[in-house]
Amino acid sequence: MDFKKGILFVGVFLLAFVLNAQDATDVTFEMKLSKSKLGLNERIRVDFIMNKDGDNFNPPDFLGFKVLMGPSQSISSSWVNGVRSYSKSYSYTLAPTARGKFTIKQATIVIDGQVYKSLPQDVEVTAAVDKPSDQMTADDIADENLHLVAEVSKNDPYMNEAITVVYKLYVSPSISVSNYQPLDNPKYNNFWSQDIKVTSLNAKNGTYKGKPYRYVVLKRVVLYPQKSGKLEIEPLSLDVTVDVPTNKRDFFGGRVYAQTNKTVSAGNRTIDVKPLPLTNQPENFNGAVGDFDFSVTTSKTSLNASESLQATVEVSGKGNLKLFKLPELDLPSSLEVYEPEFTEGVRTTLGGMQGKVSNSYTVVPAFRGKYPLPPIAFSFFNPKTGTYTTLNSDEIVINVLEGPNNAASISTNPSATNKQSVTASNNQFNFIKLNPNLSTIGDTYFFRSNRFYLLFFLPLICIPIAILFRKKRDEIANDVVGNKIKKANRLARKYLSKAKKELGNKDSFYIALEKALHNYLKAKLKIETSEFTKDKISELLLKKQVNQETVDGFLALLKNCEAARYSPFSNVQMQQDYEKASEVISLIDKQL
Repeated sequence: MDFKKGILFVGVFLLAFVLNAQDATDVTFEMKLSKSKLGLNERIRVDFIMNKDGDNFNPPDFLGFKVLMGPSQSISSSWVNGVRSYSKSYSYTLAPTARGKFTIKQATIVIDGQVYKSLPQDVEVTAAVDKPSDQMTADDIADENLHLVAEVSKNDPYMNEAITVVYKLYVSPSISVSNYQPLDNPKYNNFWSQDIKVTSLNAKNGTYKGKPYRYVVLKRVVLYPQKSGKLEIEPLSLDVTVDVPTNKRDFFGGRVYAQTNKTVSAGNRTIDVKPLPLTNQPENFNGAVGDFDFSVTTSKTSLNASESLQATVEVSGKGNLKLFKLPELDLPSSLEVYEPEFTEGVRTTLGGMQGKVSNSYTVVPAFRGKYPLPPIAFSFFNPKTGTYTTLNSDEIVINVLEGPNNAASISTNPSATNKQSVTASNNQFNFIKLNPNLSTIGDTYFFRSNRFYLLFFLPLICIPIAILFRKKRDEIANDVVGNKIKKANRLARKYLSKAKKELGNKDSFYIALEKALHNYLKAKLKIETSEFTKDKISELLLKKQVNQETVDGFLALLKNCEAARYSPFSNVQMQQDYEKASEVISLIDKQL
């Protein structure tokens, strides 16, 4: 029994020792500033925060500042899942007394008999600002702490050289964003463009003009300029809901936030596109810009006449693979060549297009002999080196082993070498058989046969069926309401058929859905709705006696189509939007 008590005593002692050691290592004491840069007519708040109660707090002298308020003391303590959370702070409100850079020195406090010191921090005081921060509204604060930026990889590319534009929304830690909607998507005139899908909207730490910010990537696009000179990239605009903290506190001491909506824009960007140099430009240059490999291959080099082979012209590498024409294969006239089959294996990343494109020719020789495929050249411009490069394929000899001789190849007349003679086979013509080998079809007569009576009475049987059919058709025609419903449902299925096929593929589904909605209004109202704003579309529908609820449903679908480009949408949401679109089109059609 004494042994068990000893074990228990040692266990309690060790537990107390570990807890005391943990408390000693977890003590924190730090200084936090409301801002690191302010105008001479602004104020700054300084908080000294500790996670365990202490004594003998000794503040710094605040050289360069005048203490307007403080120290004010606040304590918070809570228990969450059996874990105690404690915080105590001493707060000061200061006003600068002069311009310049000042250091708020360290403060000290004694916790459990040990002295803890905060780290000193620098503060820059500038000239007086037009609107001090303590007088700024929520809109003013949002303007200063919210920025939409279009980051362009290169401002002076060559024509047909890839550049990337990444749209980032920078948000200061002092505010938060609860929602955003795109207002205006840029149209990349004079550029070949392709969006790079943003799979998830994850906030990351970064800096904006030297200050710490959080940012999220909203849109990425690869552009290939199609003309030289100064080209404009239109801005992306967003409507953002911003939560701005105020100096007010609620009943429980929590900070009160003011909500405001701000429109932010990435601004126009000008790209100075350089033309491709004309000096040393090869004659066969066909607009390829990048870094490529070139080859001409055949599936076989030995075969018999009337057999076929595949000759492939292929360009691979990184560059504008979709924007130039492949060189054509030059074959002897004795070879029969079919139209080439074009294949493309290109993927577009932030670095531009990469992969390969090829033309595959089916070649059929008609005569025995050896046929050389002469080399062909492919030229491209490399923007990294600023020079043109020409690649030549190897000569390939096709050996036709068995088959008829080409009479032109054994002619003594040199001018006849390109002519082809046709060799006739021994069984070119056959006699037509003269014996018809006919047989009788029977001695039965049609008159008074079963078929005779069936065809005689069939019209009499069809008359009552035709009367019933006509009566049923008239009933359907007189059902005005039912016909309208059927017609509206057919119309909805017609315009939404493509969107239904794309269910599960977010981008393609919402593009097809948006096009279906616009095409429907274009067909019904005889207008180009893509040129109208949502307010204009609403006004037109209301004039046509469509009720407000149906109009709101139609506009909500258009907003979802726009939001889907930047926000994740589930398959359930897509199915709901498809069903809603079918319902709205049916309602509008019946009301119109």
